[in-house]
Amino acid sequence: MRLVSSRATHPAKGEVLPAAPESRLALTRLSLSDFRNYASLRIEVEPVPVVLAGQNGAGKTNLLEAISLLAPGRGLRRARLSDLVRRDVGGSWDGAEVPGRAWAVAAHVRTNLGETEVGTGLVPGNAATESEDDDDATTPQGAAPERRVVRVDGRTKGPAALAGVLSVRWLTPAMDRLFVEGGGARRRFLDHLATGLDAGHAPRVNAYERALRERARLLRDGIARSARADGEGADRHWLAALEGTLAELGVAIAAARREYASRLAAEIAAEGVTPLRLAVSGSVEESLAANPALAAEAQFRDALAASCEQDAITGGAAVGPHRSDLAVWHASGLPAAQCSTGEQKALLLAIVRADVRLLAAAQGRPPILLLDEVAAHLDEGRRRELFEAAIGCGAQVWATGTDRSLFRALEGRAQFFAAAGGVLSLA
Repeated sequence: MRLVSSRATHPAKGEVLPAAPESRLALTRLSLSDFRNYASLRIEVEPVPVVLAGQNGAGKTNLLEAISLLAPGRGLRRARLSDLVRRDVGGSWDGAEVPGRAWAVAAHVRTNLGETEVGTGLVPGNAATESEDDDDATTPQGAAPERRVVRVDGRTKGPAALAGVLSVRWLTPAMDRLFVEGGGARRRFLDHLATGLDAGHAPRVNAYERALRERARLLRDGIARSARADGEGADRHWLAALEGTLAELGVAIAAARREYASRLAAEIAAEGVTPLRLAVSGSVEESLAANPALAAEAQFRDALAASCEQDAITGGAAVGPHRSDLAVWHASGLPAAQCSTGEQKALLLAIVRADVRLLAAAQGRPPILLLDEVAAHLDEGRRRELFEAAIGCGAQVWATGTDRSLFRALEGRAQFFAAAGGVLSLA
């Protein structure tokens, strides 16, 4: 399908945002193959906001999820690779038939520095993996894992290479509960944002989690624990080496989180719309705030050694950045978890708006911003603020909703598509 024009109505005076320049980073072509409910899709769009309108189940969120996979990470739903393939099909990659289950997403990316082709897809194996990263996958012995493949301008790359092409941010209905859920959701949210300023952050987090699992395995087996008790054996040295790796990576992770949180807080304060306070809380972050990095590493390493016996019984590790949390307070001093639903939405929107501006300034290009059904549960004022912030810094917005009227502010300056049953048509 090729976009020719966008049909616009004439809303009442004051409802439409003023004209803005084209997005400084935009997807101008998107192709899907055997992805979720899309057998095959190809659309070409202009570098302006894109709105997908249609009933629930039409495939709007699936399309946003496909775009989210063009950045490092597991996408906005954090789904397993094998769960993304269209049901009861084989698949293809770059036009070549591949036996088994496969899917592919590709896009033409336009920036103010040039144009790039990016793509990602699943290469089938005979065993599902838990992660997109081959070296972080868990598969039965002798089984061939399903693999995620990434290509940039026709060359095969690792998933981290996508960070050099584009950043993708999203806001979904599930994120309304970010401040009342467990700390794990907030850590993942923070790490996703921090990777925008430090492309090495996500690989460090992955390496840290692998080392943490290996330490837990040694402690669970009991061999390393007994070796440490008598001070002998190769396992004792392997355990010490793992804890040294965890200390080095853990402090680097904590430093990246603290740096990002500090810059985000400054950006929010500069905007002045929704005053709030935020910080990264955790033992490693507190140690790093009071000590040089090498001293913080030594303290973390000592804490791991001291918790060895306990960790062998409970599993995991009692201390470390995997226990940290993103703490947010309203301007009144009330923790975000205790704020009203409306106040929590305002806090989250303030973070998203500031992050978009921060990325645009730091990278010289804004992110792609995916807004899934947010118009349905944000009032008109907040919708307008979000659109203004994103479009004002040159970000391309892809938004979904069941009712086109929710996007009156974008009439005449966005492209509208009707979504139904895995098919998009110009609206």
